Amino acid sequence: MTKIKVINKGRHPLPQYATPQSAGMDLRANIDAPVTLRPMERRLIPTGLFIALPAGYEAQVRPRSGLALKHGITVLNTPGTIDADYRGEVMVLLVNLSDKDFVVEDGERVAQMVVARHEQGQWVEVEELDATERGAGGYGHTGVK
Repeated sequence: MTKIKVINKGRHPLPQYATPQSAGMDLRANIDAPVTLRPMERRLIPTGLFIALPAGYEAQVRPRSGLALKHGITVLNTPGTIDADYRGEVMVLLVNLSDKDFVVEDGERVAQMVVARHEQGQWVEVEELDATERGAGGYGHTGVK
């Protein structure tokens, strides 16, 4: 298991995995008063967490499926990437895609965070690319079955 340094300036316990095989940990709103998200409104929701990821890792902030299904609440730039060299507060960019107001309460689980290993790529300029069966087929190329 990867060790992640964390400072918790919030009022809530550290995020934790709900089950032994969970990929994500729930992030909680750390707010002084409820925040109302009107339809199509977006807001940054603080968590009170500050992290230092090891080099070669990122944290991805993703929507919670229950909020998305039941209330139309999602993370706008999903997945939001937290780089290993970022030291600011972990924030969640929520958007209300429903036609009703949604109230975010202090301590509410507003997103999930997945820690993932990554690599950086290095460009190698070439004159042509190797051929594949798919070729340049893009959006919708494989058809509908």
